Amino acid sequence: MLTEERRAKIIGIVNEKNAVTVNELVELLDSSPATIRRDITALAKSRQLVKVYGGATSMHALDVNTNEDEVRKKAAKNVDEKNIIAEYAASLILKGDFVYLDAGTTTLAMIDYLEKKNVKFITNGIVHARKLMEKGFETIMIGGRLKASTEAVVGPDCAEFIKKYHFTKAFLGTNGISTIAGYTTPDADEALIKSAAIKHTYMSYILADHTKFDKINSVTFAELSDCCVITDKITNKDYLNYTVVKGCSR
Repeated sequence: MLTEERRAKIIGIVNEKNAVTVNELVELLDSSPATIRRDITALAKSRQLVKVYGGATSMHALDVNTNEDEVRKKAAKNVDEKNIIAEYAASLILKGDFVYLDAGTTTLAMIDYLEKKNVKFITNGIVHARKLMEKGFETIMIGGRLKASTEAVVGPDCAEFIKKYHFTKAFLGTNGISTIAGYTTPDADEALIKSAAIKHTYMSYILADHTKFDKINSVTFAELSDCCVITDKITNKDYLNYTVVKGCSR
């Protein structure tokens, strides 16, 4: 295969997949790793892709979102998908669990599917705390700064509070999932809380519908391997190389 032809194919593959490893390109193009690395370097210099450790990404894959919708807007998006994810996530909670429940619309939907099982919860979601208490669960509400747009309590004080505890399971939301940046959120204070919860939990789950994949926000709160992902459907099987991803399509 001629050099220009091979490089054109690399650009096509990268733009289609958003991110690709050297090993994947070696297999797809039947070329040596050294040749593929030279091609990636050359294409990066001409700004046709972005060279990253172990591979390459498309130029648009690095577009970073710094904005976040308010809770009402989020609640109206992908409702069916969120309910499918929430129902499966709720089924993972067992009697005796000590659970961290992150603020967010999908984690809030989980509560509708919970049964009384002698489970204890800690949450930074205002509506979450009220709903958990109404269902008879022992609930601890984290104190800190109130973020009105997401109806969540956030900030360094929350992260310090969480560090006192050790959870059996944590269920968290995310604004973006990427092989480049991991799990991301636009808010640094929320990222602190999520990171603290994951570090103090035996098993952490990210609840995210398929639209959150291949998205990057401004702050990374965990690497892909730190959590399992529960989603409605798996649209990019590359993520299975990084962590456990459960698709829950009915």
